[in-house]
Amino acid sequence: MFCHIAPRPRNAEATRAAILAAALERFSRESYDDVGMRDIAGDVGVDAALVSRYFGSKEELFLTVLDSCANGRELMDGGREDFGRRVARDVIFESKDERKLKKLLIMLRSVGSAKAMELVQRTGSESFFDPFAAWIGGEDAAVRARLAAATIMGMAVSREVTAGFGLTPPECEKLAERMGRILQDIIDN
Repeated sequence: MFCHIAPRPRNAEATRAAILAAALERFSRESYDDVGMRDIAGDVGVDAALVSRYFGSKEELFLTVLDSCANGRELMDGGREDFGRRVARDVIFESKDERKLKKLLIMLRSVGSAKAMELVQRTGSESFFDPFAAWIGGEDAAVRARLAAATIMGMAVSREVTAGFGLTPPECEKLAERMGRILQDIIDN
């Protein structure tokens, strides 16, 4: 007597999401040049051809991973008048966001790869720096956008490296206050 078992139903959306999650993990742990489509496919348990079918090339998959991470546009949610205070408090006090941290790791690991660095720079400009400079507006907006972003990224990295700055709560309050003034000065010119 034979028993017929129906094949497992396919769920393209779930498979695509699993591939994207595996790629995010791989690119955040390894350099772009060291990650292969077969590696990602193996992490998910699918054929590498399926990864290519859903995402095209490794370059397109990498761009999709970058797009899936936080892109910093939330910095522009809210008024300009309280930008410095709002962003400083977020950097100093908010719990870490794993997707933001992974994107930061991907960007740092991309430095060693000419192709990945070109992709990071292009998407960074298109999805963050250009809109941020337009939001800031006025004279030297592009310069001020870069300076504000560098300050924010530097403090975010410092927070992760030191596990919360190693400061007392009152010292964190002072840090947030000073960082807020610095950021507001950059934005206001």
